[in-house]
Amino acid sequence: MGKGAVAALGCLGVVVLLVVVAVGVVWSGYNGMVAADESVKTAWAQVENAYQRRADLIPNLVETVKGYAAHESETLEAVTASRSQAGSVQMTPEMLGDPAALQKFEAVQGSLSSALSRLLVVVERYPDLKANQNFLTLQDQLEGTENRIAVERRRFNEAAQAYNVKIRRFPGTLFAGMFGFAPKAYFQSAPGSDAAPTVDFSK
Repeated sequence: MGKGAVAALGCLGVVVLLVVVAVGVVWSGYNGMVAADESVKTAWAQVENAYQRRADLIPNLVETVKGYAAHESETLEAVTASRSQAGSVQMTPEMLGDPAALQKFEAVQGSLSSALSRLLVVVERYPDLKANQNFLTLQDQLEGTENRIAVERRRFNEAAQAYNVKIRRFPGTLFAGMFGFAPKAYFQSAPGSDAAPTVDFSK
């Protein structure tokens, strides 16, 4: 084999090696972005679970309060209406890159939180209700759920941040647009919302 042939084979070997390395980088980068995207979706599912748990508690809470304070109809109806509105705003994993959609979701959940807060103020006027065992159980469940919502929102933001960093860093940024990986939105904290709402019916 002549020197020219050896040189050609050497060049071909280098080209093949570069192609293999390039494919490996793209493969690895793509798989990393897929894994990060799935982490965001999993974190979002947990957020939805926490909000659904709260929504499931509300009918029992309203019925229990109604048994002691039926004439507080305006407050009870506001909670029921807010729950219905919150349930009507759905977020799919595909919408997680839309800050406006997430903001709308946050707004209706915030309205429900406000309605619940007003209901809890009403409860303070009914000592017998605050001593009711069913109500005390709901208190514990609601308090735990509010804490879980705060935790799951934080975990979602962390997963979204990790994903966003991955698609913006080199070489991920080269492939993100090519494969359709768009940035994810974050939950925006209102002032004072870094702590879960205090739910205390015992005072």
